Amino acid sequence: MKRAAVYSSSRARPPAPEEVPEVPRKKSVSWRERLQPQRASLKIAGFAAAVLLIIGAALTYGPEFRGMSQADVEAAIQRAMEANPPKPTAADAFEKILPSLVHVRAFMTDEEPPKEEVKDDKAAKPAEAAADPAAAKPLEGNIGTGVVIVDTGIILTNLHVVNGAKRVKVTFFDGLESEAEVIGARPEHDLAVLQAKKIPDDLFPATVRSTNGLRLGDEVVAVGFPFGIGPSVSAGVISGLKREYQSNDGKRVLGNLIQFDAAVNPGNSGGPLVTTEGEVIGIVTGLLNPTEQRVFIGIGFAVPIENAASAAGLSPF
Repeated sequence: MKRAAVYSSSRARPPAPEEVPEVPRKKSVSWRERLQPQRASLKIAGFAAAVLLIIGAALTYGPEFRGMSQADVEAAIQRAMEANPPKPTAADAFEKILPSLVHVRAFMTDEEPPKEEVKDDKAAKPAEAAADPAAAKPLEGNIGTGVVIVDTGIILTNLHVVNGAKRVKVTFFDGLESEAEVIGARPEHDLAVLQAKKIPDDLFPATVRSTNGLRLGDEVVAVGFPFGIGPSVSAGVISGLKREYQSNDGKRVLGNLIQFDAAVNPGNSGGPLVTTEGEVIGIVTGLLNPTEQRVFIGIGFAVPIENAASAAGLSPF
C-alpha cells in the first residue's frame, strides 16, 4: 500500500487541543476561609461592639429605645456578661485557696525555738547531686506548707517536712497557731496527714479537682511559704504529666507526678498546686536542680490530688 508523503512545514503549527499545556489556576479563596483564623477574635470584638452599641443607644435615646425599658437593657447586658464570663486569674486562684492554706513548722526537739529563729536550717546546705540529670531532689527542711482538706482540721503536707519531728505546729490563714499531730503517712508519695488540735471557727477546706483531662500548657498556681516567706503565689503552666524521679540512694521513687514551671523553693513543700479556678490538683513535693544551689530553675513536681487524698483515706471523686 502506497504511503502518504509527509512534509515538514517552516511555519509553526498551533498545538493540538490536547497538547496545549494547562496553566495552573490559583485556587480562589472565599471570604469565609479568609476570615477563619480570625473568627474567634472577630466574635469577641463583635460581642463587645454589640454591648457598647446597646449601652450607647440606651444612653442616647433613653429608656424607651425600641420599646426596651432601662431594666430590659440592664438585663440584656447582664445576660451577655454571664454568657461570656471573664477568665479567672492567678489572683482569683490565690484568693480562693488562701482560707485553706497553712504554714507548717516542724521541730526536731521538744523545746520550741523562738519564732524569729524558726527557719529551714538545711536551706543553706548544698544539695546532693542528682544521680540522674532527670532526677529531682525533694524539698527538705523544718518549714513547709499544708492545705486543709477536711473542715475538722485535717491537713495534707509532705512527709519530708515533718518526718522525725518531735513537735509540729501549724498556722492558719487568720493567724491562729495550733499544735498538730501526724496521723497518717504515705512514704511512696512523700505525703503526711496532720490533725490540728485547734482550728479557726471559719475554716474552709480546699476544693479539689480530678487530674483527668489536664493538658500540657494548662495554667497552674503554686501557693506556699518559700524560705518561710509568705503566703506567696507564683504562676506557670503544666509542663508534663506522669513524670517520676528516683532519690540518690535509690530507695525512693516517686511516680505519676505533675511537672510544672510555677516557681517553688524550699518551704513550698506540701503546698497546693491549683488551677486558676482555685481547685487543688496536686501537692508540691520536689524540684529539679542538679546544681549545688537549692533554688528553682524551672522544673517542679507535684503529687496528683488523687494520690494525696487517698493518703488521708479520702476518695475525692
